[in-house]
Amino acid sequence: MSEFAKQQARIGSYRWRICALLFFATTINYLDRSILGILAPTLQHEIGWTEVEYGYINTAFTAFYAIGLVWFGWFVDRFGTRIGYAVSITTWSISAMAHALVSTVMGFGVVRAMLGVSESGNFPAAIKATAEWFPKKERALATGLFNSGANIGAIAAPAVVPWLTINYGWPAAFVVTGATGFVWLVVWMMVYKKPEDEKKLSKVELNHIMSDNEQVVTEKVPWMKLLKYRQTWAFVLGKFLTDPVWWFYVTWLGMYLKKNFDVNLKEIGLPLVLIFTMASVGSIGGGWLSGFLIDRGMSVNKARRTTMLIFAALVVPVVVAANLSNMWLAVFIIGIAAASHQGWSANIFTTVSDMFPKKAVGSVVGLGGLGGSVGGMLFMAASGHIVSITGSYMSLFIICGCAYLLALGLMTLLTWKVKPVDL
Repeated sequence: MSEFAKQQARIGSYRWRICALLFFATTINYLDRSILGILAPTLQHEIGWTEVEYGYINTAFTAFYAIGLVWFGWFVDRFGTRIGYAVSITTWSISAMAHALVSTVMGFGVVRAMLGVSESGNFPAAIKATAEWFPKKERALATGLFNSGANIGAIAAPAVVPWLTINYGWPAAFVVTGATGFVWLVVWMMVYKKPEDEKKLSKVELNHIMSDNEQVVTEKVPWMKLLKYRQTWAFVLGKFLTDPVWWFYVTWLGMYLKKNFDVNLKEIGLPLVLIFTMASVGSIGGGWLSGFLIDRGMSVNKARRTTMLIFAALVVPVVVAANLSNMWLAVFIIGIAAASHQGWSANIFTTVSDMFPKKAVGSVVGLGGLGGSVGGMLFMAASGHIVSITGSYMSLFIICGCAYLLALGLMTLLTWKVKPVDL
């Protein structure tokens, strides 16, 4: 038995059950949002939308996702993680299934907007649950584990959606995948409580969870108060610059593979599965790496920044992806970039709970998500125009490759020698 396993056995492992719930919720979240990217070439043929219109459909999702993130950040902090998550997954499951009822560009714009605003509750609730159930030194690993659900969802979609579409039609793909959220909801409402209210939790594990002795803030924290802190703006800018890259991978890779390599619906599954499988490894590895550095004596802040720098550098080679003639080489390079994004993401999310007390985590994550969604909205709208005008994805991959180093530089400038926020 490894030293890590022995330590977990001494402390207890109930908190990892909570992490598993967050993982499955995030898997469903990305399963539902990834379907359109896979079916985009098929729906483009059936409905007749242009690349610019497809860009606008994705802009509707990101715009309303941005609005929803701020609202859900407040909602989760106000009404608690249990209720906040339940409201989010109920509404996004209904919205996902509603895709089966539309057949026009405008209709898809409306249901994508509905899905965006409802799916936005996932990360504020999941990050807050992580802050409630894990001490700081374990949060990056826990975040990396549940965030890897984004990749599993993106893997499951190309594995399942083409089969459902070929055998039962594209509406069935939206209905079947959307309905999975209600199964998770039943388990969540039965299982989730705060650590201090969970009778199955041992005293040893509860003490471990509470070992940081973080300050308790009971009053509501206004958004305007949070915007006074440089730490808030560091997170918002980091998300604004790097979230759009992930939006691009989820929504445009199907169109990219079709345009550059003439991949059809039957063939699209394997390259997407490989890309998002690599991303899943990156998510878990990113969370593990910063925890490893902390255990070796590195400060929390330095460990996060070192890990984020490594992944920011690994993204850079993706700038050549648009000019490659070998599809599998392109898939490998994009897979490395996607894995690096997820390793980065596991750590940038954790910087919030490093810098802010638990009461404010949901709101700060919501504000950062707003920044990321605004960036995604602009990038999605621009992507359609850029591809339509240039006939190439080169400019988009160049932006993807440079975004992380720029984000890390700005975040470091804003938080250099800044202490955690005392509310």
